[in-house]
Amino acid sequence: MAASEPEPDEALPFSEWMRRALFDPQRGYYARQIGTVGRRGDFTTSAGLGDALGEAVAGWLVVEFKKMPAVRTVIEVGGGDGSLLRSVRRALGFFMRRRLRFYMVESSPVLLAQQKTALSGQSVTWFDELPSALNACDGRAFIFHNELLDAFPVTIAQWDGSEWREAWLSRREGRWMEELRELSLCEAERRDFSALSQQPVERPQRVELGSAAQAWLCSWAPRWSRGAMLTLDYGGEFPQVYHRQPRGTLRAYLLHQRLTGASVYENMGRQDITADVNFTDLMRWGESCGWETSSLETQRDFLKRQLRGFAQRLSQDPALRFLADEHGAGTAFQALVQRVRM
Repeated sequence: MAASEPEPDEALPFSEWMRRALFDPQRGYYARQIGTVGRRGDFTTSAGLGDALGEAVAGWLVVEFKKMPAVRTVIEVGGGDGSLLRSVRRALGFFMRRRLRFYMVESSPVLLAQQKTALSGQSVTWFDELPSALNACDGRAFIFHNELLDAFPVTIAQWDGSEWREAWLSRREGRWMEELRELSLCEAERRDFSALSQQPVERPQRVELGSAAQAWLCSWAPRWSRGAMLTLDYGGEFPQVYHRQPRGTLRAYLLHQRLTGASVYENMGRQDITADVNFTDLMRWGESCGWETSSLETQRDFLKRQLRGFAQRLSQDPALRFLADEHGAGTAFQALVQRVRM
């Protein structure tokens, strides 16, 4: 049995189980030699649907650069197969590319190899963690990431009618079984999560708490001294993010099939696992790090504002119609811009 494998009767909080399932160096989903992105993989990211998203990110970068011309570094975190940064660089044009340095932060060896293939011959420097990339540019950078935070391990909390309980998993006869235990967060920690701030109407109501995402932000925030960050991800503000979702938003993807409930606990290490981002919490955490919230809008509004000829392109580009669909990805995805407070 591998060292990372729990003992047969060992119990794990769901957040630790999800961390191992996705990021364990030997058995984690993002470390395995499998096709993760694209038609033959388990999911397709919005970045792989044409160049429209990359062009919009490039438009955002141009606007931010005009405001902060002393910031010359662009950092993409968790760049998937590299297609988004490739589109961004192409849309910026030759002269703008010459004025900027491009860094990528990637911890997955599988995706790192795909990125280096996609960006072969282009001036890009790779780092395995964001603090190292920020040190290399003296903390001055424009940062963006797409569908990153939704993959961070989450704590699952369930309201049982009188208190919040936490989901744990234990392996019994080769299967992962769930049980509810006392919520491990202290009172001070609970105040960091908007979902715990009120008693749910639905019983039981499940929510996902992004403790890992919060810890990640706080780990590198002191090194970021100047710039702006664009977060593109699916989710919403609280309480709308859980509207009509009493079982929460956690799901898994295996060969483009969406799995929910107990099915998420199967195929450990062989499927993607994700949950909606609570942007209310994300903005609050940023403000505690010394950042200011510049804007929060739907992906559709972001694309509409950044792309020239949006209406005409919408009628001609099926991929853009999908990304901007007001009944689908266009409103399911949000675009958040945060800046270091000066």
